[in-house]
Amino acid sequence: MPLALYLLAVAVFAMGTSEFMLAGLLPDIASSLDVPVGAAGLLTSAFAAGMVVGAPLMAALARRWPPRSSLLAFVLVFAATHAVSALTTSFAVLLVARAVAALANAGFLAVALTTAAALVAADQKGRALAVLLAGTTVATIVGVPGGAVLGTLLGWRATFWAIALLCLPAAFGVLKDIPERAVKAAPYGPAGPALRAEFGRLAKPRLILVMALGALVNGATFGTFTFLAPVVTGTAGLGEPWVPAVLGLFGLGSFLGVTVAGRLSDRRPGLVIAVGGPLSSLGWIALATLAARPAALLVLVFAQGALSFALGGTLITRVLYEAAGAPTMGGSYATAAINIGAAGGPVLAATTLGPGRGNLGPVWVSGLLIAIALILALPLLRAARPVPPEA
Repeated sequence: MPLALYLLAVAVFAMGTSEFMLAGLLPDIASSLDVPVGAAGLLTSAFAAGMVVGAPLMAALARRWPPRSSLLAFVLVFAATHAVSALTTSFAVLLVARAVAALANAGFLAVALTTAAALVAADQKGRALAVLLAGTTVATIVGVPGGAVLGTLLGWRATFWAIALLCLPAAFGVLKDIPERAVKAAPYGPAGPALRAEFGRLAKPRLILVMALGALVNGATFGTFTFLAPVVTGTAGLGEPWVPAVLGLFGLGSFLGVTVAGRLSDRRPGLVIAVGGPLSSLGWIALATLAARPAALLVLVFAQGALSFALGGTLITRVLYEAAGAPTMGGSYATAAINIGAAGGPVLAATTLGPGRGNLGPVWVSGLLIAIALILALPLLRAARPVPPEA
């Protein structure tokens, strides 16, 4: 895999850390800026909404720019919003900064997915995407716990400064190491297809199906991941220090899953979906049933991390294959599918929580979402077959 892919993964790591770290910082932010914790939760909603809307919007605005210019602009804007966030004393400014950061994140990821596919052979898109998505999984292993520790020791503003500084080597890498062939491989400029033609690919039932499956799987993943801490401390009865350890274990599983699936998602995606889908569904049911047993919890959290990201990574790869006629917008369709799930899954999971309801409702929601995905996927597994490069 080209070095440029790993440099893009560094930026994805920084952005993934920024997206996930906020949950542990909300009480401190609320206290510092004199707002209720519930109001501070709008920072998460603003970011999620910006990601969903920003993917197609930013990709459309940047589709005629060279990829290197787009990526550099997005990562610098992302860094700047974090510097503003670290300096501001206004909650309104912080809220706007998070929304702008989400737009930049969505734009970067949309262009990065397209660029990654252009940097490798036509039948290696899955392996290229696995490198990028590894940045997200490493964020759950290292970035999020590290951000929590930094916030505890130095305050929440220090975490925003850390993300801003982490973006700088990524920006330098984009400027220096994204090769000219990436520009030449991607059809940017007047020779590329019209925007209307690229949006027209959304009329393909197979593309919509695979996007829906990706959103459902990602919704299941983040529906439980978001509310895993109460399961660890409440249902399993483990101490607070176990929370980052269990989250890190989920991240280790996700790294393994996305890495292994990256080698299968180009040539045998149907196998990953047909085997991984039922196993994932059974795994969520087992987790909901056995979460009170710490040993079972640890094993199942690792396994579900692996299965969830193997399935999700494979389906996002299929989005790029199915969107082959939308070479500058395909990455935005994949990004939108990822973030519809990431935003919607926790919202659905949250409806199962409340006094007297226990902590396992989100896990059952995850199992339900995978079951729905399987119902949609089983009659139409042909939609996951490789698409010829010229299609």
